[in-house]
Amino acid sequence: MKSITIKGSKRESVGKVATKALRNAEKVPCVLYGGDKALHFSADETSFKDLVYTPNVYTAKIEFEGNKYNAILKDIQFHPVSDKILHVDFYQLFDDKMVTMAIPVKLLGTAPGIIKGGSLRFANRKLNVRALPKDLPDFIGADISKLDIGDKLYVTELSNKKYSILNPENTVVAQVRTSRNVAKAATTEEAAEVKK
Repeated sequence: MKSITIKGSKRESVGKVATKALRNAEKVPCVLYGGDKALHFSADETSFKDLVYTPNVYTAKIEFEGNKYNAILKDIQFHPVSDKILHVDFYQLFDDKMVTMAIPVKLLGTAPGIIKGGSLRFANRKLNVRALPKDLPDFIGADISKLDIGDKLYVTELSNKKYSILNPENTVVAQVRTSRNVAKAATTEEAAEVKK
């Protein structure tokens, strides 16, 4: 999985006044959990754009005080009006510890049902995956090239040896449904056959 580097600086105080001062300086207060103790730091707001405002998923390489930490984004809080980032929580990654992360699903191929006039319903664009950090995929490939009208692609068909998908087995990732135009055309044809 690709990684984005975030350079931070240690937060000396974590009170409301210090936090407000950080935000006024266009810095985001952050906390890194998962290690021996929670680490409080801040980083420039602009350094989060490639991590937050994207459909892709990345791990973060956090650098501050001469140390480097591999982490994943665990939680993010936005301002309700301005949409500015208010606070970010990270969870530290360890090579030997399993981690759970929402991974985007990428549809591969073309469904025959769409060519016949059906409509594709992409129900689950992200799935929860549990794996060791080195086995986390950038995306989960979902082959829809066998889906005809009325067919569904279930999460069980996307299984992989390197990671496990935590969503229920009956979760539908994508399906091809009869579109209204196709249904109307079929009804009109049936009516014409009856009249003959």
